[in-house]
Amino acid sequence: MKVHPFSDLDLDIARTRIVLSLLAMLSLYIDPTTAGGLFHLTFYVLATLLCHLTYSVGTYFLLESQIGKRWLPTATTLLDLFFAMAIAYLTEGQTGPSYVFFVFAIIAVGVRATLRAIVHITLLGVALYLVVISAHNRMSGAYVMRAVYLAIAGYLVGFFAQQRANYEARVRELEALAERQSIARLLHDSYVQSLAGVNLRLESCRQLLRRGCPDDASQELKELQLGVKRQFDEVREYVRSLAGVDSNSTHEIADISADPEIRINGVFDGSSRLGERILQIMLEGLRNARKHARATLVRIDACEIAGRVLITIADDGVGFPPAADPPWTIASHVAETGGRLSFSENGPACLEIEIPKV
Repeated sequence: MKVHPFSDLDLDIARTRIVLSLLAMLSLYIDPTTAGGLFHLTFYVLATLLCHLTYSVGTYFLLESQIGKRWLPTATTLLDLFFAMAIAYLTEGQTGPSYVFFVFAIIAVGVRATLRAIVHITLLGVALYLVVISAHNRMSGAYVMRAVYLAIAGYLVGFFAQQRANYEARVRELEALAERQSIARLLHDSYVQSLAGVNLRLESCRQLLRRGCPDDASQELKELQLGVKRQFDEVREYVRSLAGVDSNSTHEIADISADPEIRINGVFDGSSRLGERILQIMLEGLRNARKHARATLVRIDACEIAGRVLITIADDGVGFPPAADPPWTIASHVAETGGRLSFSENGPACLEIEIPKV
């Protein structure tokens, strides 16, 4: 289960930035009111637009190749404002594309941030624009009103972005509520009734034993065991379907008679929540090895290195089938902690897990 560190939205913003750069270059080239005139770009304007295009393409490839880190959205926001100010300084006049660049910077923040962050970016953009027109000695009413219109546009973007986030949160709540109700109905109508039936049959077995009918009780228990096993398989498949994990019948056959030896070696410290999470991962790894690996020995090692807990779970069993995913329960624990999981695809199973101590 590979998790992409950037959403598709970030890539869409990067693609749009490239289109913006090309369209701005074209619009300035055919705008007769610019300093360069019709079908002409001055050297500084062309150099600035080419730098913006290079920055746009570079950002896209950083996102696509997963090289960027958490600082990339903040860096792109500041660079968008910087290029908007530079283009405003070089092309400010009766017309110019700088307004579009400022609005793009605000919208790029608006699709993934709160109203407060959008207001801050809008105010910063307005301040930068006022600095530009002040440098051009154009603090007249017409130019100042452009800053006012930019502030209004930024507020509208932020308002609608906040409303969209509110509606999305409400939709998620309604979807979760509907899903919980569906699960509750299924548990009540199916599995709870099955447990009630198990309780009645166990009471029946007790009555048979009291009347001195061990053979009948044994037969009843055998049938009850088969029924419980069927219900167990159904519950397990249902849980895996909720987790979005495909069933693999050849790999999921449990060997309840297996009882491999276990060797545990671990020294680490941290919060109780971290310790509970690590112990759950170890326990799930041991259960998987006992049920599915047909192993005779399971080794679990845990140590702390550079603020991260390293966990290795290895056995001498049959290993994972070709093109298998890692155990989804362990993978979900690791994903929730922001850790990393890798496993061997050939030979006996060996899981290597890194969990940050945060």
